[in-house]
Amino acid sequence: MDIVFTVTGLIILLLAGDSLVRGAVNLGLRLGIPALIVSLTVVAFGTSAPELLIAIKAALGGVPGIAIGNVVGSNTANILMVLGIPAVIAGINTANCDSRKTYGFMLGATVIFIALSFLGPLHFWHGVILLALLAAMLTESFFSAQRHRKNGECVPCDDLEDIEGVDDSMPKWKIGLYIALGLIGLPLGAELLVDGALGLARHMGVSEAVIGLTLVAIGTSLPELATTVMAALRRHGDVALGNVIGSNMFNVLGIMGVASFFGPLDIPPGILRFDLWVMLASSLVIAPFVFWHLNITRIWGAVLSALYLIYLVVLLT
Repeated sequence: MDIVFTVTGLIILLLAGDSLVRGAVNLGLRLGIPALIVSLTVVAFGTSAPELLIAIKAALGGVPGIAIGNVVGSNTANILMVLGIPAVIAGINTANCDSRKTYGFMLGATVIFIALSFLGPLHFWHGVILLALLAAMLTESFFSAQRHRKNGECVPCDDLEDIEGVDDSMPKWKIGLYIALGLIGLPLGAELLVDGALGLARHMGVSEAVIGLTLVAIGTSLPELATTVMAALRRHGDVALGNVIGSNMFNVLGIMGVASFFGPLDIPPGILRFDLWVMLASSLVIAPFVFWHLNITRIWGAVLSALYLIYLVVLLT
């Protein structure tokens, strides 16, 4: 039953998150909110909704290992698995992508989160710092995009076609239905997944943190994996890389920022000693592709995927 609860909760979370994004995106555009703002806020937060609900549920349930493990494990999986598998399938053309600034934001956010973790447990004031940094980065990204537009340069995600889930012909009742299904499904899925994951941890004799770092993290990274595979097949390297960088930044600043309000969140010793540094190391691995404008070829994809498998083996043994 623990496996059934975990798998069912994960499926409900993924479907509810997608439903909420579709409804919120179309509602925002229907209300006249600019496409760029919808992309920077609604889509970004909506796709992180499953991880957010899991973190809140875990914090309230007194199992911070799942909350912390989910975020740390997801960030590691996003770099090594979400970039590695699509690169093995089709290669990722990142040579022409200029992601240096957003990558710098992601690295800075990662380092700050690690520093706060060692000052833990995470309390309200940690959350205020993380959310303030997220707000500052979003504001800077918005004004930077506005400057590019004024200079006549292309602004990614400013076209409606580039926004996930947009449908100009969607009726109002359908928008409301999507939002309602998302709001109902997310807490239900989080409840089932966390309860199932706790049961699996007890049955397997491993810690909640390990379950969060592996099963929960991989499950909640599946949307990013699907998006990156499609971007690689369509030769949209900027979308593939930007998807991972943006997701990782939202995970450490947004999700852990909000979850800290439901703390205090104790950081498991194993995560402090090992997993935080693996997350940072995996983030540094893609620095050459960002700064030297190299493509992530099939060989490099195989290397990233192999590194992730090694990490999983180390965790589970």
